[in-house]
Amino acid sequence: MISLRPMRESEYSAYLAYFIPEYAAEISSNYGLSDLHSLAQAKREIAADLPEGVNTNRQVLLCLIDQSERPEMLIGYLWYKPDPAMRSAFISDFHILAAHQGKGLGKQALEAFESHLKGKGFEQIKLRVAADNARARHVYEVTGFRVTGVNMSKAIASTELDTRPV
Repeated sequence: MISLRPMRESEYSAYLAYFIPEYAAEISSNYGLSDLHSLAQAKREIAADLPEGVNTNRQVLLCLIDQSERPEMLIGYLWYKPDPAMRSAFISDFHILAAHQGKGLGKQALEAFESHLKGKGFEQIKLRVAADNARARHVYEVTGFRVTGVNMSKAIASTELDTRPV
């Protein structure tokens, strides 16, 4: 059984160690930026989106825990932004650690998340999935998500590496 629990401050650096390189690779792959530019952009975005880390207002960082293991085992992460007025939640990041992929845990984690949100009166879950992430798209589709649009991008100028501090 998969459970959700708030991420602890002591776990945030491990989350960033996974998230930043993965997100930079997604930026590079989907937007055609160099690895260096993509890494800088990923760092800027995470600093802007989570300025207070796990304590950032209106952002929720969760650890996904497999309770069937003894001791309980961290299997992944889920970051979302609740919108109580719209009774919806937007998933910013959902990740099952590599050692736990391919075991159906992603589906179980999404079911646990859905149950968690229903218990709080939420009615909808939204997300964006990268165009080249077939595995994630499959998990979302088999758990009931449907495509609601297509994001598109076009570079119109060369980008110089932004050297602003992050």
